[in-house]
Amino acid sequence: MKQASILHPRNLHNGRYNLFKLSKAHKPLVGHIKRSPTGDKTINFSNPNAVLALNTALLKTYYDISFYDIPEGFLCPPIPGRADYIHYLADLIGQPSANPDVRILDIGSGANLIYPIIGSKAYQWRFKASELNAKAFQSAQQLIEKNGLDTSISIIKQNSPDKIFDGIITDGDKFDAVMCNPPFHKSAAEAAEGSSRKVRQLNKHKKVKAVPKLNFGGQANELWCDGGEVAFIKRMISESVNYKRQVNWFTSLVSKSDNLNPIKQALKKVNASQIQVVKMAQGSKESRFIAWRFD
Repeated sequence: MKQASILHPRNLHNGRYNLFKLSKAHKPLVGHIKRSPTGDKTINFSNPNAVLALNTALLKTYYDISFYDIPEGFLCPPIPGRADYIHYLADLIGQPSANPDVRILDIGSGANLIYPIIGSKAYQWRFKASELNAKAFQSAQQLIEKNGLDTSISIIKQNSPDKIFDGIITDGDKFDAVMCNPPFHKSAAEAAEGSSRKVRQLNKHKKVKAVPKLNFGGQANELWCDGGEVAFIKRMISESVNYKRQVNWFTSLVSKSDNLNPIKQALKKVNASQIQVVKMAQGSKESRFIAWRFD
């Protein structure tokens, strides 16, 4: 099965998925393997159970994660792209080798806890994660406990839906970087259309009409917020001013390049001393994160 080859050089998922090797690590994956129209072995990426099985196999094989499960309906992210964010972040902060002294804050870690897992295993970084949703928080806590990650990852419940750093960064905290994958849709309707479009794309070779499921892409707070990702990142920027002496780099994924200009304008208004856009390419898809800091 062809996998994106234009990933970060240190990304363990360059090239093709070795489904034989992965299915040996996680036997339930076998039931999801099928032939693509070109004859390659693949899985149905519009099936959340198939994606969960693949992710579990990847985490067992490459990151020594013995237990991986998330509640039904929560976001089950593609591992290679998430790993890219980690590796490009390592370059940004000048830490391309393992260093347990590096401390990262992951905003909105989700039920899957994917960034802290990859970052702690790939670079031995220590993570503090935040999560608003109670069920997602419990899932992430379970992943920490069952995989013995409590010395490298801690998760804090965010109790204020209108806050991002407040209540999470304490007086004694110092972070090399903040990372975030914000909700990028502006409404539930836009999120549903996004899920529908994703399912149609993944089933474009089939004659049957795909039935969109909102939970294919995740829960409400994972997918959308009022104003979408621009509004969310502007809130991050506004609050970041209060924590500029405790965080070296603030970063966030930006799903649409058109959203960069209003975000940059917001950063100029708060007198960010450095602004960088880090581009990441996964095959034909281009993604990016924006980074800022203060003197």
